[in-house]
Amino acid sequence: MSRVTCDLTISLDGFVAGPHQSPAEPLGENGELLHRWMFEEPEANAAAIEGILASGAYIMGRNMFAGPGAWDENWRGWWGEEPPYHAPVFVLTHQPREPLQMQGGTTFNFVTDGIESALAQARDAAGSKDVAIAGGAQTAQQYLSAGLIDELRLHTAPILLGAGERLLDGVANLKLEPTEVSGTSLVTHARYRVIR
Repeated sequence: MSRVTCDLTISLDGFVAGPHQSPAEPLGENGELLHRWMFEEPEANAAAIEGILASGAYIMGRNMFAGPGAWDENWRGWWGEEPPYHAPVFVLTHQPREPLQMQGGTTFNFVTDGIESALAQARDAAGSKDVAIAGGAQTAQQYLSAGLIDELRLHTAPILLGAGERLLDGVANLKLEPTEVSGTSLVTHARYRVIR
């Protein structure tokens, strides 16, 4: 059976997005600074980026797909016509929507019956490849709290956001074993095995 992984970039104070998220600033105030490592040091961080994009299917929350606020049926995601996933993506939502096929092999599938259903569908789609919990914070919290993640990969940016969406709020009894640490001037990569 494939593993369930979760890759998230966090600030030193534990936030995956800054305050005041909006359609204009989906990562909140200063949230884009979290991901400088991907764009300013792609070669030095190539292994981490490759690991993020190697999964056979992805799961994300509705806010990661469309941001906070009212649902826009014409919305096609933040990533343009060819999202980076190149695999099926399962979006947790309370509002049904037909699958959305994009260029490059990404299809957004909208799941209204919970995290277990999304995981089962993602496992079927991924085959022997891993399933990745792509975010945001609330989605990762649900899967961590349910004990459904096998490996947590945190990419810590050396910044403070002060407020926003904190990754581990409400997650209790999480036991992690560090298995690998690496990094550059813009990020520290840490891989953790989730101990059950």
